Amino acid sequence: MTTSASVPTGSESAITAGDTVTDRLVEANARYADSFADPGMDARPVLHVAVVACMDARLDLHAALGLELGDCHTIRNAGGVVTDDVIRSLTISQRKLGTRSVVLIHHTGCGLESLTEDFRNELEVEVGQRPAWAVESFRDVDQDVRQSMQRVRTSPFVPHTDDVRGFVFDVKTGLLREVDPAS
Repeated sequence: MTTSASVPTGSESAITAGDTVTDRLVEANARYADSFADPGMDARPVLHVAVVACMDARLDLHAALGLELGDCHTIRNAGGVVTDDVIRSLTISQRKLGTRSVVLIHHTGCGLESLTEDFRNELEVEVGQRPAWAVESFRDVDQDVRQSMQRVRTSPFVPHTDDVRGFVFDVKTGLLREVDPAS
């Protein structure tokens, strides 16, 4: 099943020699730009919220959360875990762009549940250099959401931590389940 409106259907679906997925994306952008009108907004999210979520392609955050363009900052990475770079983005989001709330979203069936830090060892053997970053794999999605909430709440750089909530998105039902930070 195709979910992308910008992927051609029918006879257009054949990729000609030299076409790549990136070529398709650039072509889709040209079609988008043809009818694009500047919405006249700035970078400050209307709802003053930043959403941190996994990069998993099954998560359509705007649709799942009822959001429109301009409503939120969206920060995505593998697992939706709170890393130093996520703290960097949240710090800028809050201190310079007015957000006050943080929503953390992990999901069922995450690929990070099947990885371990051994992945870094494998990369080192393959490419001859050990990655400086941690894999941030986990076995218990709820516990990792709790850890992510704690990382945000205890960061000295993120000033607004009274509204930090964490959830697990069920990829089979589309429902969010809130994680109790104290459990």
